[in-house]
This record gives sequence, C-alpha cells and structure tokens, in this order.
Amino acid sequence: MSSHAFTDLPDLAARILGGSVTYANDELFAERENLIKPTPPHFDPSDFGHKGKVYDGWETRRRRDEGNDQAVVRLGAAGVIHGVVVDTTHFTGNYPPYVSVEATSVEGYPATEDLLKADWKTIVPKSPAQGDTANAFPVSDGHRYTHVRLSIYPDGGVARLRVHGEVVPDPRFLDGTVDLLAAENGGRLVGCSDAFYASPANIIQPGRARHMGEGWENSRRRSGGNDYAVFALAAAGVPRHVEIDTGYYVGNAPGWVQLSTVDARTADLDDADAWSDLLPRIAVQPDTRHRFVLPTASAATHLRLDVYPDGGLSRLRLFGELDRSSLAAARRRWWDALPAAHRDLVAAEDPRRDE
Repeated sequence: MSSHAFTDLPDLAARILGGSVTYANDELFAERENLIKPTPPHFDPSDFGHKGKVYDGWETRRRRDEGNDQAVVRLGAAGVIHGVVVDTTHFTGNYPPYVSVEATSVEGYPATEDLLKADWKTIVPKSPAQGDTANAFPVSDGHRYTHVRLSIYPDGGVARLRVHGEVVPDPRFLDGTVDLLAAENGGRLVGCSDAFYASPANIIQPGRARHMGEGWENSRRRSGGNDYAVFALAAAGVPRHVEIDTGYYVGNAPGWVQLSTVDARTADLDDADAWSDLLPRIAVQPDTRHRFVLPTASAATHLRLDVYPDGGLSRLRLFGELDRSSLAAARRRWWDALPAAHRDLVAAEDPRRDE
C-alpha cells in the first residue's frame, strides 16, 4: 500500500475511537495529548507563554545529554497498521531530524511501567523527517497492535501523529447483539457520492455527534438523482434494528432515506440487482433520532445508505448478530494477527481448539 493510499484508512489512534497518549518522557514546551487532536495544527506567531513559544503539538526541551525522546499512544481501536504520518506542521527550527515508530500488542490495560517493558517491534525504522511536513511512512507488518511508540531523535516537536490501518476487533466482544456498522468494530466507508463538507465515515464513529461538523454533510444537489454512501460491515451479520440520527441537522437533513444490503459472500457488489431493501424509502425529520425494527432482514456484509435528494446525518447504527461462520472467521482473523507474545497470554482463546 502506497504512502498516499494508506491515509484513506481509519486513524486507529483517533481520540474519538478512544485513543490516548499515555506516556511521554518529556513535554516541557507542549503537551503530549496534542499529538492525537482531530483538528489540523494551528499556529499563532504572537502566542508566547512562560516557557516560550506556544505550539499546537508535542514539544520537548533541548536535550543536553545522550538519548532521545519518546511518547506512547494507546490505539483507540487495535488493528493492523498500514502507515504512519508524523506531522511536523509549523515546527521549522525545532522539529526532530529523525523519527522511528514501534508497536506492541498487550492484553488488558497495563500500567505505564509494565507497558514500557512490553515486547516492542519496530514498524518504522529510524528515518529522516522534514520540518513543517506531514511525513508519511508506509508499514508492511501484518500483526494486530494495541499501542505505538513514537521516538524522536534527539528531541524537538511533532504536531500530530496519525496511525492508519484496519481495525481487527477482539471477537470476545462480538458475541450477542453488536453494532455491525461501528468503526470501532471494523465497519468502514467504501464509497460515497459526495463528501463536500464532511465525510460519511463520521456517521459510524462512537457516541453521538456534538455538532453538525461531526456528521456527514454533502453539498446542495442542483441536479437530478440523490446522494449515497456505501459501507462494509465489521463482519457479516443479521441486522435487527437500525438507528438514523439527524441530530443538529435542522435545515439540511434529508427529506427521505433508504437502506439496502448485500451479502458479498454470495453476490457481486457491483450487481445492482443483488442489493435488497433493508429499510424502504421513508421520510425522516430534522434533528431527530429515528429507530426502526428490521424483523425480516437477511445476513449482509455491506450496507448502502441513500438520502433524498441530499442532506446530512450525524450517526448511523446497525445493530445485529454475527452469523456463526462470520464469528468463526473473526476469531481466526484476530488470532492469526496477534503477535506470538500476545498469543501466549490468551492461549485458551485459540480458535483451533474448537475445530
């Protein structure tokens, strides 16, 4: 996967997914939590504090001894990392000339001192970095990781850290009724007609949107047709009920919506006739959380949302159960992606024991 292609994948470190910067050995000039802020870094040339120039990022003091600085990020959603962006925007005379990234996979929620002793693997070797640049580094490691460690050499500032990849959910949390569409479970956007103001990928994020900017808003349609978004479900499953939330969309909600599904295990995604109605076209209200029962739904792998003629949503949920073969596949995928040290800790979960 190229350095440009991987940035289309979800940011596994995003705070909205539960990411957190759990440790930094130094943050004298600018705090470590800035690394995973969702917004682009900003810069005010006149903004100075008691310790010096205020930067929107993580910045350490000038090192007067050997060694280097580091920060540890707990991924909001564990998964396979395809690329990392170390963004030094606005850091020009104080950026680190070299960076590296390591990753580890741990069980549970270890204390910082235990986490630092974990089995870390280098996924981005020590590499040159440029100032005021989104430095992109592709990753070819196929293991599932829960944490990353950014090292800067010898010191300096980084505005943002993005860790792009595929979510690999823990199958122990996929039993029973789950949100088959949720990004934190592995659901993802695979295509849409329009994302002028904001991407439809936002509507499968955790929690309720706090304002209109956290949902999907397309441009005003001035021609025929309608807007749509297509999602891959986290895993194949049978939908039971759906939630369509137009919260904060007051004058720009759709007039109607429609949902359709397909099971790519037995049908062709590109065959329009293979898609079937999950929720026939129905009127929706602005700024409203709508819920609909789906008593006759069939198993599916993908969902298409059509909005008529255009308009925004804040959230979309699809609750249901994984079918038996899909849950077994999720267990195998998770197990196969675990590093050996993590497998040893959860040996009783080996799916081959049930085969």
